[in-house]
Amino acid sequence: MEYMIGKREFQIEEPTAVTLGKFDGRHRGHQKLMAAMKDAAQRYGCKTAVFTFGTAPGAVVEKVPQKVITTNEERRANLTKTGIDYLVEYPFDEEVAHMDPEEFVRRILVGQMNGKVIVVGTDCGFGYQRAGNAELLAKLAPKYGYHLEVIVKEQDDHRDISSTYVKEELDRGDIEKANELLGEPYAIHGTVVHGNGIGDKKLGFPTANIIPPPEKYLPAFGVYVSMVIVEDKTYCGVTNIGRKPTIKGENPVGVETCLLGFEGNLYGKYIEVRLMKCLRPEQKFQSFEELKAQIGRDKAAAAAYWKSRSFEE
Repeated sequence: MEYMIGKREFQIEEPTAVTLGKFDGRHRGHQKLMAAMKDAAQRYGCKTAVFTFGTAPGAVVEKVPQKVITTNEERRANLTKTGIDYLVEYPFDEEVAHMDPEEFVRRILVGQMNGKVIVVGTDCGFGYQRAGNAELLAKLAPKYGYHLEVIVKEQDDHRDISSTYVKEELDRGDIEKANELLGEPYAIHGTVVHGNGIGDKKLGFPTANIIPPPEKYLPAFGVYVSMVIVEDKTYCGVTNIGRKPTIKGENPVGVETCLLGFEGNLYGKYIEVRLMKCLRPEQKFQSFEELKAQIGRDKAAAAAYWKSRSFEE
């Protein structure tokens, strides 16, 4: 995949089937749109291209930091898996926010993206105050010489699948429902850093700590059965997300994972933690002995979860 990240000036020379959106989470609705784009590209003999923004538009328009299910880095990794040819992460600022919808189509989608086929969902919005939509794209198609395909949104029990819907389930800690909507496990990526050492010294459970970036949308604080990818090897684990209330002091929000059956040093390694099932909410214990006993039960529950699914450590 060829990346155009943070660039206003770029040009795709090959004709493309292009789609646009935030693609936060790459949920089943996004996957349906991607599949339609790839199908259109094959029918029209084009390359595939995705247009998105490097900064969530709401962060600029509403001037409020936006939490995302997938960070830009995670989104790139997810889109790479789909096998698309081009990814454009366009810088979003006040100038872009006030861009006329037709100018966006003419200059960017048709001009720089070289879009010969534009594939969008029924609720797509672009340009100033999101005035551009599927109806406008249909109106402009003869003028700019592209084909338009509008895809009906994927639904779950009569509700459109969206990033908002996924976030609601994450807020409830219903990771299994969130994963169902995503079509794959919710994941947190990061480099393992040194924690406070309590897992090793007082609890006897070595852990891998990662600090998620501030824009990462996390599920409800709690303890989850997890699958951990380390250097292309997979381990089952128990992951705590939260502030470790049993430990005194101000603790940053972290993702702390105990890998079952793993021996070695993970510091400095990049890992992926996939959440599979919520075991319990995060809670404060009266002593480290109580916490240690509960972690033992959490590990046993995680092992039983994977055993029932024939997972081999």
